[in-house]
Amino acid sequence: MSVRLSVGATGALPALVLRPWDVDDVGALVAAHRDSDLRRWLTTQVSGEVDARRWIDGQRQGWADGSRFGFAVLEDGGGGFGAAVGHVSVRLREEGSAEVGYWAAAEVRGRGLASRALEAAVEWVFAKELPVPVVRLDLFHAVGNHASCRVAERCGFGFEAVLPAQPPTFPTEGHLHVRRKPARF
Repeated sequence: MSVRLSVGATGALPALVLRPWDVDDVGALVAAHRDSDLRRWLTTQVSGEVDARRWIDGQRQGWADGSRFGFAVLEDGGGGFGAAVGHVSVRLREEGSAEVGYWAAAEVRGRGLASRALEAAVEWVFAKELPVPVVRLDLFHAVGNHASCRVAERCGFGFEAVLPAQPPTFPTEGHLHVRRKPARF
């Protein structure tokens, strides 16, 4: 499946493209994962080219089997789209629900990239006929990840609950945010 989502430029914010991850993104993925702030919040670590290739293969397998849709997020630097600087994923779960996740590389944080990219993926999920129609999206983040909480709120995900830690995968308490499919779809 070849999906390409576009987010137009607005004011001072550049255009974005979301597309499936590709082996050409290995360098950008490794570079983004060098950031200790990013690694602090992620459950999957990429520490080199071998990990990056394995991770990208997993993203491609998710597209192939229709269970998970991982998007590389690229930003228009004025002369065209550069390297991947973010990630948005949609993982199908039980009947009618999916889980979303995202990250932004250090150099683009604080400029609305994560919320704009997440919103594009949410719109795609609710409008698309996936193998299992999605009517509920769950978003999880660590309690201390205030930036992620703001992204969730900006994108219309309501706070639902504080979840207990589940070591070793989730070593701290988490927030569950939920967004339901609106009637317009």
